[in-house]
Amino acid sequence: MAAVSLLVSACGAGGGDDARAGTATAPAAHFDASSMLKPSGRALGVVDDKTPWQYGIVTTFAEEAGRAPDIREYYDSWGDDFDPEGNAYLWQHGQLPMLALVPSDTSLTDIAAGKDDAYIQRLADQIASYDGPLALSFAGEMNGPWNSWGPKHTKPADFVAAWKRVHDVFAERHVTNVIWVWTPHVVDTGTPAALRPYYPGDAYVDWVGLIGYYGPIDGVAFSSLFTPTMRQIADFSDKPVLIAETGVAQSDQKEAHIRDLFRGAAKAGVIGLVWYDQRKDWPGGKQLMDWRISTSTGARAAFQVESGRGGFGHPFKTD
Repeated sequence: MAAVSLLVSACGAGGGDDARAGTATAPAAHFDASSMLKPSGRALGVVDDKTPWQYGIVTTFAEEAGRAPDIREYYDSWGDDFDPEGNAYLWQHGQLPMLALVPSDTSLTDIAAGKDDAYIQRLADQIASYDGPLALSFAGEMNGPWNSWGPKHTKPADFVAAWKRVHDVFAERHVTNVIWVWTPHVVDTGTPAALRPYYPGDAYVDWVGLIGYYGPIDGVAFSSLFTPTMRQIADFSDKPVLIAETGVAQSDQKEAHIRDLFRGAAKAGVIGLVWYDQRKDWPGGKQLMDWRISTSTGARAAFQVESGRGGFGHPFKTD
């Protein structure tokens, strides 16, 4: 098995084994992600809603950013099966897969009560059969009122109980290849709820992943967009911080905002930054924004220069 590293040393890479998903006898993953929990550098990633097999976003990002991403984040809905082969393809090509698991069409109280344990067990076994690491975010933006699992629909205690239930079932199934990423939206005018009640505890979280965008409402500077939230979180957690989803909207200030993002992130000591390189509605609203790197030559140049200057981008390497 090849030795592989991203920011820190880790062992193993490759495809799945002969485990059968959903069985009680599925073996634990050979990959142990514990050596990746305290990275020493800064990763550069890309996120969108396409499957791992839709690799075009990676090649496009590499062309625009001037280097291939280290993290490829994607979304799955609650009830979806995990794709060991697709995630192995990403890992083999230098990307840490990051799955944002969205609890649509279910309730956090049902998850916490164990009503969906059969699915969680099946998912855990499928992930264990993939012989590589997976960063896993469950019910991201849990403090966002626009989500069915957000403040308007459920209590922080329900989120915490559901998170712990998922985590505990994975532990019972001896899944060792998951990096648990707790991903709130930054605290701003649209998401004012305090974050501490949503935190499952250090024993249940490996990385803190923040979601926040530079745009027409709150995103005008790192100091106002991310810093207040990071300070709030520092009061109850010292876990490594990953900017798990971000982008800079097209405007006459886009180049300046890109520079501010990378410089602020580097100064704050984050372990990485994952860019949403698509057009997307403003979080919680219907205003379509263009977050792509390539909206202008200046934006593309600023992204390449500042990401390089800040030391973002530590590729996986195989020996």
